[in-house]
Order: sequence, then C-alpha cells, then structure tokens
Amino acid sequence: MSSGPPGKPRPRQIEVETIRVRSTRPPVGPAASPRSEAPPAAPSSSEAPASPASRPPPRGAWEARSPSADAPRGPQRGPDFRKPFRRGGSALPVTARNVAAEVVARVEKDDAFAAAVLDHELRRATDLSPRDRALATELAYGTLRLRPLLERSIEEATPRGIAALDPRTRALLLVAAYQLHYTRIPAFAAVSEAVEAIRTTRGRAVSGFANGALRAVAVSAEKAPLPRPPVAFREATAPWLRRALERSIGADATEALLTAGPYPPPVHLRVRRVRGRADEETRDTWLAELTAAAQASGVAKIEAGAFSPLAIRARGIGDPHALPGHDEGRFTVQEEGSQLLALLLGAGPRDVVLDACAGRGNKASLLAELIDPGSPDGSGRLEVADLHPDKLTRLGRELERLGLPAAKAYAVDWSVGVGEVPLAAFDRVLVDAPCSGTGTIRRRPEIQTRRKAADLPGLQAMQAQILANAALAVRPGGRLVYAVCSVLRDECEAVVQRVLAEHPGRLEPIPFDAPIAAKLFGSDATDVRLLTHLHGTDAYYVASFRRPS
Repeated sequence: MSSGPPGKPRPRQIEVETIRVRSTRPPVGPAASPRSEAPPAAPSSSEAPASPASRPPPRGAWEARSPSADAPRGPQRGPDFRKPFRRGGSALPVTARNVAAEVVARVEKDDAFAAAVLDHELRRATDLSPRDRALATELAYGTLRLRPLLERSIEEATPRGIAALDPRTRALLLVAAYQLHYTRIPAFAAVSEAVEAIRTTRGRAVSGFANGALRAVAVSAEKAPLPRPPVAFREATAPWLRRALERSIGADATEALLTAGPYPPPVHLRVRRVRGRADEETRDTWLAELTAAAQASGVAKIEAGAFSPLAIRARGIGDPHALPGHDEGRFTVQEEGSQLLALLLGAGPRDVVLDACAGRGNKASLLAELIDPGSPDGSGRLEVADLHPDKLTRLGRELERLGLPAAKAYAVDWSVGVGEVPLAAFDRVLVDAPCSGTGTIRRRPEIQTRRKAADLPGLQAMQAQILANAALAVRPGGRLVYAVCSVLRDECEAVVQRVLAEHPGRLEPIPFDAPIAAKLFGSDATDVRLLTHLHGTDAYYVASFRRPS
C-alpha cells in the first residue's frame, strides 16, 4: 500500500476474487466504451425500486460476484445515512476505505470539517493497525483534495453522473476512484470493496451501477490517468480561488502554495512550557520521549517544528490524544502556524491580554503560558472572548487539563459591538478573525469546494467590524495583532486599509515586537504572510498595530 500518491501508476491486474473476469480479450460492442449505464433511480421511502435487477454486463466486462445462496434476494434498502457505517442497519467492516468514505460523506452531508470527523472515526476504529490508519488518512484527505478531478473521472464513465446518488454511495465511489488513479492498491481490491459496501448499504441495483462505473474508471486510470500531484493539486483548485491567490501573492507563489507538501500534512503538537527552562530544551526532551514511544508503530516520523520553539511535527503516530503525557497536560495538539500567531503577540508576564476570538483555546492556552501568572514577576492575566459560549466552555476545560489558571470569558459578537468586554483595559489583544480558511486547504481540503468568490465581500465587512470593535479594548499605547488563516488580499490588506480609513486614529501599524518576529521576517515588518511552501505551516496573514496614546 502507498503512503502517498506515486509519480507513476503501476499496471493493475484484475484478479478472480470478489469480481470475475469473463474474458481477457478486449471488450467488444458496448463494453468498449468507458461509459457505463446510468444509475438506477433511488427508491422513495414508500415504494420499492422500479427495477429489481440491473442489466447484465456486456461480454468481457468485469462483474461483481453473485451473492451467496443464503443472501437476501432483490434490492436491499440501506440504512439511514444519518447513522454511521457501524451503527444499526447494514453494518460495513471497519476498514481504512470505509472509514475514509465515512469522512468524505459526512463532510458533504453535514458540512463537517474533515479533520474532526477523521479524528472521531479513527478513535472509534480501535482495531485498525497504524498502517491502516495512515491509509484511511491518505484516502480521506486525497479524495477531498482532488474531488473535482475524481468526480470528472466518474462522470465521464456514467451517462447521468453521480449527483443523484446519496452522499454515502458517492463517497464510496470517490474513494475507490482515488485508489484507482493515485495509489498502488490493486484495482480489483478498490473496485471489489466499494461494490460490496454499496451492495450492503444500497442493494444490488445500485451496486451493479457502481460496478460498471468503477470498472470504466479503472480502464481510464490505465489509459488516460488523471494529472499527478503536484499538478493535480493545482488543477483541482477552484478557478476563482486560483485567480484570487494570484492577485494576492503572485502566480509563482500561488503555484508553490497549492502544490506544497507533504500531503496529508503532519500532526503538529505544542509542548507545555516549563518555567525556568528554555522552550527548545523542553521541546527536545519531549521529542526524544515521543520518538521512543512511537517506534513500535513502524510508520511514525517525528521531528521538531521549523519555527515555533515549542512545535513538534509528527506523522503516523495514530491518535495524538492517546500518546503518553496528553492526559497529564504535557502537550496539546496545535498547528505550528497557530502557535506562531500567539507568539507574535509578544505577551509577557506583566501583560493583561485578551484573546478576542478564542475559539476552543489553542492560542489562548499558549498566551496563558507566556503570561505565566505564577512567576515571580507575573502580574498579568488572560481573558478570552468568542461568539460561541460552548467553545468558551471547552476552552475552560483545556486550560484546566494543562494546569493553567481559569480565564474570565465573554460571549460577544464583535461584528455588532463589544458586549461586556471592558474598554481600553488590555495591554495586548489578539484578533484571529473568522475568515474563508483558504490558507488551510492542505489541512482542510473541503474548503476549496465549500467557499465561493461571492463569500469574500461579506467576510471582509465582518472582519473590518470585528477588528474595529476589538481595537476599543486596547489601552492607549497597547498593541493588537490581527490575523486570518487566509492570504487573500480581500481578507488581509483590504481589511486593514478599510479599518484605518473608516476609523482614523483608532489603530496605527507598527513593527512586531515579539522576539520570534525577527527570526521569521526581520525587525521592520508591520504585516506578513506565513506561507505553506516557505514555513511548512498553514497559510496566514498577520498584522501588528498600536492603539495611539
């Protein structure tokens, strides 16, 4: 099995297992076309399918093996999609392919984030080996990242496409197509497991359609394969997003950003700071322990982060929450770029700090460590705010797990006002504003199909209001850092220019004063971009301001 898309596909063989080869000669007649018959209409909840059997395949075609004599006859209704693969109804085996398909389906149907769904599914799939967990991760991320190309490949093989299918069936087809085009998994295995899963959940009629579609995709994968990475990553990106990126960072940087690896990206960890000890020393000690603990898996790759002194980058470690030291608060899962945003605020022990858009608290917990209220000169404190009270509740639990003091929390919608947040009360304010998330495509591949160009004006207006209102919480002479996980000009420089023009005298650009800023981009920068191909992180825009006295 492959741990990543190879540069050149290997020849595939269709073996006699769960599918049967009727002839080794080239197909004749209808079978010579790569297009299969149309999918049968999905039955309504009150009636059975109109046709109880699909048309037999033409001579020379691959055909799913007939079910055993004691298997149910006729089309079988699958379980409600709202139930995961292994809860009720027709259960599917817990395999890497089925886990990946569940992730793809839930991302489509529930607008879920792939990383969160994958984490949930892998925690439930306790019997999967480390290699199968790595495979499930590759299949899920690869399918979502290259979905437009995979859909095109399947639709070229079917007269009516796959839009009318339910999300689960579509996901199983897409994951199989990814295997056929981008891995060394034998074609018979990819086709067979997908067809059997669809037969279990949707019945023989739909599985017959799937069998025909996937056998045609297998042929096209041999004769006319889809573009290979990194070209495939560029071509799978929505045209509007490519154009917006080119306007923002230039054509060369856009190409480098969209094709940056590794893919799927590594898990990033942040080591808990230890008072009186250099951060790099703490990180390296934990890195050695983690490496020793992960050696048994045989697939783990663990290294220090490139820029954050607290970051560790890890691949093949399985569930990071199950690693030794997590429950004791020795580390937390946090993307390295997100760590840098908190570090760039420059917070210290005497600062009163507000994390204005705190979310679940990754950056807030690092800010709390930097303030370190228990240190001899520690007179500072952390307060947090967010639109969603439930996120603030989870943030509180995370601070407790890490052994950090509780933070006063405010539920506030910065786009309409300041709520109960005190004005001119904070030395430093971090504003990690909601955005398109287009800088996280490598980690959140669903973003590229979920976002539209029409979203940008509304996002810009909201971000400008959030920044302008959060600035009111900064004391005269205090500092504010604005950040978004996007590099699109509409959400970066355009927002800054809008706020400065609409609220003169509220903020003024000023170079970063955090020590790590000089290491990243020199001492004179007032706004910068973190870019995946340069820093190995998600892509961000970060700008530094001071509230005039």
